[in-house]
Amino acid sequence: MTLPPLIADERRFLLGLDLGQASDYTALSVIEQRFNQEIKGYTYDLRYLDRVRGMGYPEIVGKVYKMLQSPKLVGIEPPRLVLDKTGVGAPVADMFRVREVRPVEITITGGQNTLVVPRGFHVPKRDLVFSLLTTFQNGQFKIAQSLPLATVLVEELLNFKVKIDPKTAHDSYESWRENVHDDLVLSASLATWYGKYKYGRRAKFR
Repeated sequence: MTLPPLIADERRFLLGLDLGQASDYTALSVIEQRFNQEIKGYTYDLRYLDRVRGMGYPEIVGKVYKMLQSPKLVGIEPPRLVLDKTGVGAPVADMFRVREVRPVEITITGGQNTLVVPRGFHVPKRDLVFSLLTTFQNGQFKIAQSLPLATVLVEELLNFKVKIDPKTAHDSYESWRENVHDDLVLSASLATWYGKYKYGRRAKFR
């Protein structure tokens, strides 16, 4: 993969959209990725976080499309939507393409390796969650305390664990308690993972 050219004042916005079934939450996060000269790496500032339940997919697409046009999300390139294609995601991605939005489509798997596929990636859930947990733990992921769901997101992060299946030796993430949702974590993980995968390697060359 060819690394993008270095930019002096690098700032971009990444939107993570975790789509739920009809009775589940759909979560959206907006993360500002910036290069920090002091740490020679990227920081990820959570600027927006919300989730809805019972809203139709066309309405969700309309709201996200409107947000993508917001003058508040101005960086060195247009804001990028990273969408969970797993389950109901494929037809929703089609709705975005009708509006000439080409989301990065992430299919969440229980496998070991990330695969590049047309229009996106197949990514192990472990890798998605690790990308967020590691940046959160080392202080590179900042959550604005003014966000109404900030506390809920932190609780979701703290409620994750790794479960190893002794028959397959595969690991999967699940909540400590069955009634704990993971939609906010996955939404933020989608954007964070893509930011690190797409741009993270070039930080070491600065």
